[in-house]
Amino acid sequence: MRGWFLPLAVLFGFIFLYAPILSLIVFSFNESRLVTVWGGFSTRWYGELLRDRQILNAAWISLKVAFWSATLATIIGTLGAFVLTRFSRFTGRLLLTGMITAPLVMPEVITGLSLLLLFVSMELTLGWPAGRGLTTIVIAHTTFCAAFVAVIAQSRLRQMDESLEEAARDLGAGPVRVFFDVTLPVIMPALVAGWLLAFTLSLDDLVIASFVSGPGASTLPMVIFSKVRLGVSPDVNALATIIIGIVLVAVLIAGWLMRRAMRNPL
Repeated sequence: MRGWFLPLAVLFGFIFLYAPILSLIVFSFNESRLVTVWGGFSTRWYGELLRDRQILNAAWISLKVAFWSATLATIIGTLGAFVLTRFSRFTGRLLLTGMITAPLVMPEVITGLSLLLLFVSMELTLGWPAGRGLTTIVIAHTTFCAAFVAVIAQSRLRQMDESLEEAARDLGAGPVRVFFDVTLPVIMPALVAGWLLAFTLSLDDLVIASFVSGPGASTLPMVIFSKVRLGVSPDVNALATIIIGIVLVAVLIAGWLMRRAMRNPL
């Protein structure tokens, strides 16, 4: 009995996790408009999806927002992690630590409402940003994504051998040269991981984007949520299947690159 328990538990765990995904993929090829009634095999809804300008525009907006948010969050999070790691004592350290870690534990509803009030106040006093749109979403996503990047970068900086930086300074390199020539290449894998995490979080966010977006700036999760509220349609299944396929290909490529790096170490 003990020998069968672990395999059965693993099997039921995989079924629990992946059976809904497999059913979604199967019903994306359903001819019927009703997602719970099988009407025969068809790729009709993939064509409908490619002709849906609303979803295509929302997907393009989400990709742009995720790219810029992840890039800005990586820059800000890396600088914050570097300051907290390399400077042990300075005025405002506790405040900076709290500001970096706060988005990690703050409910998204509170974050979204706070940013909305901030943008409204800034528009009334400064005249910028003029309304809510792509800019406000990027700023909002950068705010909470930078915290995740900072945690990852800070962990890698603490594990780094500081004697490498000391050796570079002894050889005459300045602080900026040391950072770009020594520190940055060493922590680059962590920064890539942080960028990918920030990109995923931004692409997946619904709550914060709903607060800070405006007309003409609806992200893909917002459009999907509005469609699901009226009833799940097969084109949403087709969209989800395409996203699953893209993620699967990316995971396979990453696994292949990791295997190749392990077989051929420098």
